[in-house]
Amino acid sequence: MANGKGGRGGKGSKSGGTAAAVEALVSPVLAEMGLRVWDVRFEKEGPDWFLRVYIDRDEPLDMNMCETATRAIDPVLDEADPIQQSYYLEVGSPGLGRRLTRDAHFEILRGRKVSAHLIRPDETGARDVSGTLLGKEGTDVLLERGDGTRFSVSEKDASYFKLCDDEDLF
Repeated sequence: MANGKGGRGGKGSKSGGTAAAVEALVSPVLAEMGLRVWDVRFEKEGPDWFLRVYIDRDEPLDMNMCETATRAIDPVLDEADPIQQSYYLEVGSPGLGRRLTRDAHFEILRGRKVSAHLIRPDETGARDVSGTLLGKEGTDVLLERGDGTRFSVSEKDASYFKLCDDEDLF
């Protein structure tokens, strides 16, 4: 789910610091609405730049909430003007198969089924592994298979970790 916003302009950087600056600006506004920032990405696609703010909450999101969130953070971004070039603002859900990229994600999704795509195959030759998320210890993600076997995957050994909520849809 995403809501587009027309081109915008401002003064600021276009580096990875842009996403952090935007997150710091919009997080308090969204928290007042019972929402949390899942991720912020500032990405170039073709000639255009997109500021994507992914939001989450404990209950399902709908388009109306994404639109309400967009209307709430738009004036904050206009006032602070953290981005130099023109861009499109999109506010939406990270989706069912959302990627886990922050320590907070691993905490929020503890007890849920997640999968990891390994950079190199494991001892059985598998590159995709999954299990119930038990948590994180340092850079190791702790998982449990359906048979009760516990194992860990180091963050450096995986291309990504993602929620497996979309499995049951297919």
